[in-house]
Amino acid sequence: MSTMQAARCPTDELSLTNCAVVSEKDLQSGQHVTVKTTPNHKFVFTVKTHHTVAPGSIAFSLPQRKWAGLSIGQEVEVSNYNFDKSKQCIGAMTIEIDFLQKKSTDSSPYDSDKMAAEFIQQFNNQAFSVTQQLVFSFCDKLFGLMVKDIEAMDASILKGEPASGKKQQKIDIGLMVGNSQVIFEKAENSSLTLVGKAKTKEARQTIINPDWNFEKMGIGGLDKEFSDIFRRAFASRVFPPDIVEQMGCKHVKGILLFGPPGCGKTLMARQIGKMLNAREPKVVNGPEILNKYVGESEANIRKLFAEAEEEQKRLGANSGLHIIIFDELDAICKQRGTGASSTGVHDTVVNQLLSKIDGVEQLNNILVIGMTNRPDLIDDALMRPGRFEVKMEIGLPDEKGRVQILTIHTNKMRSFNLLALDVNIKELAAETKNYSGAELEGLVRAAQSTAMNRHIKATSTVEVDMERAEKLQVTRADFLGSLNNDIKPGRKLLIIGTTSRKDVLQEMEMLDAFSTTIHIPNISTGEQLVDALELLGSFTDKERASIAQQLKGKRVWIGIKKLLVLIEMSLQMDPDYRVSKFLSLLRDEGA
Repeated sequence: MSTMQAARCPTDELSLTNCAVVSEKDLQSGQHVTVKTTPNHKFVFTVKTHHTVAPGSIAFSLPQRKWAGLSIGQEVEVSNYNFDKSKQCIGAMTIEIDFLQKKSTDSSPYDSDKMAAEFIQQFNNQAFSVTQQLVFSFCDKLFGLMVKDIEAMDASILKGEPASGKKQQKIDIGLMVGNSQVIFEKAENSSLTLVGKAKTKEARQTIINPDWNFEKMGIGGLDKEFSDIFRRAFASRVFPPDIVEQMGCKHVKGILLFGPPGCGKTLMARQIGKMLNAREPKVVNGPEILNKYVGESEANIRKLFAEAEEEQKRLGANSGLHIIIFDELDAICKQRGTGASSTGVHDTVVNQLLSKIDGVEQLNNILVIGMTNRPDLIDDALMRPGRFEVKMEIGLPDEKGRVQILTIHTNKMRSFNLLALDVNIKELAAETKNYSGAELEGLVRAAQSTAMNRHIKATSTVEVDMERAEKLQVTRADFLGSLNNDIKPGRKLLIIGTTSRKDVLQEMEMLDAFSTTIHIPNISTGEQLVDALELLGSFTDKERASIAQQLKGKRVWIGIKKLLVLIEMSLQMDPDYRVSKFLSLLRDEGA
């Protein structure tokens, strides 16, 4: 053991070797030494000799001094260190990597396999310790490294035998050898992009909230819609970024939920936000975007996407998901060119939204959910793939859906024994055709208020009969009373069917599904035919008068569809021959 004085590394080239530099009079190149800075702190280095270092001095690079807590001129105790090669050869070493200087960052991908090969070549037969810091030069770029973890090499490999397959021991100090494995791990918040196999699977949060329970999400009657949305919009986001990148897959960036009011569009968007392990969704009412000042409406759109843009530049593929929910989307995204305003604010808002969702600088960390009950008003460019790619109609629930919705809204009453045994949810679902989810919720509330009203004393003051209130139950009669008197469906369903084969519907037992059957006969008189021609606007007044003269008092027999075909054929003729051609075709068809 000898006492030496810490010095600054003489050249930049030597500082990249990760070696402590000494005089050739003190030690030999390739030796390993223990440097004792305090009684309780020891550090192992590999040494290299250089003629510029004075005898009795040991030179360290800045990262080495930083790691060991050394200052220039500090006296340290130096002694030889011998590795036990049966236990201290490095099998695998995990290294945290980042650009050495933040101003020299770039977005180019770096091949971790080539990096690992270069690292082993540069630092072969050198000592490494956990938490050690060093500088690494690769592709004319300097990287700051820190050793995070070291595993000892399998003893079987050292003997030239196949690997034993046993879990290897963790060690604090190891010797780099030719067949060591080096794994690079990107530093937190680093903009470095690593590709290849010699990198760790970066820790990332699962996109689905771990506490989420699909069975308790409270979306009744929308199971199919929700599963379709999950398949189209979230399946790709569940996979690690590496696999998605290898497939060349692009995430869905937009979902449009449309349908009549009260059918669960807002509920669906709210539950999607809860399901995803992402930031709190930004919920925006369409009209809030608009501003009376020039350019402010467009600026409001840009502000919504600013956080996502900044994070994607910083973290790339590992950026978290940003959810933006637009309620009443049709208020700001009407077809361009249809607005009456001279300023064209609506048009520029649409343009700004188009460029942000899928413009020149593509964002892959956003999900925009739009809701509207007027999809026909929305600009076509927003509806193409790459923007609002997934379009999902949230319609009126069917009977199975109504059972689910009523079950959800009566669950709490059932759990506290406040729902009478005579209440049949399936019966109520059958009686509530054309009811939306909101109207079914209103029905439950109306039944609850009817039941509660029974326990209020009808005196000069409003009092609750507490003795009877403890036995409060919502009964079947409460639901049926609310169904008949309080809550009516907001819309009726009208189905009109046409057929020329009524007998076929009769055989299929479908005719009973239609409450009214109206027979539409053929045109049977010349007057009816002329009236039809006038309604269709097919001939001029003079031509129709000529046709009426020819058909006066005569019987005809022709259907509207056949008449349209004959008119179309007649109109192909020269105007002077149209009437004669039409009458000729009528005769030929036996009409």
